[in-house]
Amino acid sequence: MSNFGTINTATSPHNPNKSYEVVQPPTDSISSLSFSPKANYLVATSWDNHVRCWEIHSTGASMPKAAITHDQPVLCSTWKDDGTVVFSAGCDKQVKMWPLLSGGQPVTVGVHDAPIKEIAWIAELNLLVTGGWDKTLKYWDTRQQNPAFVHPLPERCYALSVRHPLMVVGTADRNVIIFNLQNPQTEFKRVMSPLKYQTRCVAAFPDKAGFLVGSIEGRVGVHHIEDAQQSKNFTFKCHRDGNDIYSVNSLNFHPIHQTFATAGSDGAFNFWDKDSKQRLKAMARSNQPIPCSTFNNDGSLYAYAVSYDWSKGAENHNPATAKHHILLHVPLESEIKGKPRVTTGGRK
Repeated sequence: MSNFGTINTATSPHNPNKSYEVVQPPTDSISSLSFSPKANYLVATSWDNHVRCWEIHSTGASMPKAAITHDQPVLCSTWKDDGTVVFSAGCDKQVKMWPLLSGGQPVTVGVHDAPIKEIAWIAELNLLVTGGWDKTLKYWDTRQQNPAFVHPLPERCYALSVRHPLMVVGTADRNVIIFNLQNPQTEFKRVMSPLKYQTRCVAAFPDKAGFLVGSIEGRVGVHHIEDAQQSKNFTFKCHRDGNDIYSVNSLNFHPIHQTFATAGSDGAFNFWDKDSKQRLKAMARSNQPIPCSTFNNDGSLYAYAVSYDWSKGAENHNPATAKHHILLHVPLESEIKGKPRVTTGGRK
């Protein structure tokens, strides 16, 4: 990682960790971030109706590459596994396919009856999956106009994570629906979230044995799927400051070390190791929430947005002074590599 040169030396209230700043960020709240699986191209979606892409250079510099617009705020994005195409969706209820690398124009490849909150590409099935506030999960073959199939959900989709063959869907009313994508039309299991309050994010384990779930109550649940492993389940508090409790907005596993990051409305991001039940690193808090975050394909970059997330309502938002930032943190190995669990006594 030495080729990144020197980290920014100037701190500011939105960037106390001296991260690299992405140039020309969105002009309204940032709803999702996703890196290409093949190269350092970063896509952001925003409430300003835009999907933007930057090329991130090894020096930490960013260069705007291209942008498209939706008719309404965009809530989610994902890449095709070959890194050529970006999919996006949001409040206009449309799924757009953008052949970014070839310079092509976006086309609509799917629709819902309500805003679309989540989107993921399933490479093994060559299908796109979308989760909407119309209480449906839809699978799309992008060569066809109609969905390949539709699965009803018990409530509005709030969160979704795919690690084939595992897919985890979090909805309103704390439902968590687990799918085995070898049989995607049938639910494998349905459980209640181990957390007492509204689900904000989920992340399937890299080993597909379970998932993380984060809630508005500053807590994360570590949950295993098989009944025989339920004794390994636990929850822990995070993104809290005294009596102030903040939402956990984003959960991302590191692609190499399989540790994970949490980011929250307190403006902080932290790195954790679930296997040793340790926090590896707590970063300084920004002056605004972190609504979304992601690692790049080799884990050498952690991108996070700093922008208002509306958790404190309109009265705490001033459009005239509101700023929106995308920052790039270069994780040190000491921050993201798991540590052996400390055991007491002579036996393990």
